Amino acid sequence: MKHLLILCCIVLFMTGCASNKSTQIEQSKTTNYQVTQYNDPKDPIEGLNRTMWDLNYDILDKYLLKPVTQGYVAVTPQPVRSGLVNFSNNLAEPANFLNNMLQGKVDGSMVSLARFLVNTTVGVLGVFDVASTMDLHEKDESFGEVLGVWGINTGPYLMLPARGPTDIRSTTGDVVDNMMFPMNVLASNFTIFTGVVDVLEKRAQLLSQESTLNNSLDPYSFVKTAYFQRLEFKVNDGQIQKSPEAQAEEMEDFEEFEGLLDDL
Repeated sequence: MKHLLILCCIVLFMTGCASNKSTQIEQSKTTNYQVTQYNDPKDPIEGLNRTMWDLNYDILDKYLLKPVTQGYVAVTPQPVRSGLVNFSNNLAEPANFLNNMLQGKVDGSMVSLARFLVNTTVGVLGVFDVASTMDLHEKDESFGEVLGVWGINTGPYLMLPARGPTDIRSTTGDVVDNMMFPMNVLASNFTIFTGVVDVLEKRAQLLSQESTLNNSLDPYSFVKTAYFQRLEFKVNDGQIQKSPEAQAEEMEDFEEFEGLLDDL
């Protein structure tokens, strides 16, 4: 019913727009089509990105990812799920080690190395996160964040089919991270399996937060704004240089929706 009402409002709005446009065209005696103009410099292909958003959220997520995730949560015991997540996270520790080092974070780099050695051995290939019990907590850093620290801009915002929100810098960083050990020596079927587990777990975390997205006036803009806030937060290690009022407001949004953007 909600979607039907929204659709009706859109139709009425576009009908009014079409009437106004027809009058303008007749008065100017031109045959040029008028299209929606988007002005966000970070999103130069917003029209295409919105089409991809509709594909991802209204079709792929609704009819594929969400049902599969709900089934996965229903049939997989929590200890098994935790072990799979720990195993997947352990594979990223060598990349965390290098990315911390490239940012001059020597302490974080050493923690990532120690976590990989401890969890791979005592933790049975990372299934058990023994390192966290030793106060060696994950220092997650991507190569995309490294590029950000080096002063490279994000580039245009992209909404990719079956992937969701990203940008040129982050996509490049993901490619580099996946070329690092041990991801570069693992069989493709194995890496696909760990990737699927990661996606399902992240989507499972969003099941309780969907109402926030659905109740927003423009879900696409909502996700885009929060996405760039999260990127800035991570690159600056939480130190966002803005007025106290603006920072407090954005941090409130970030804390509420951080999990929502991990994998849309």
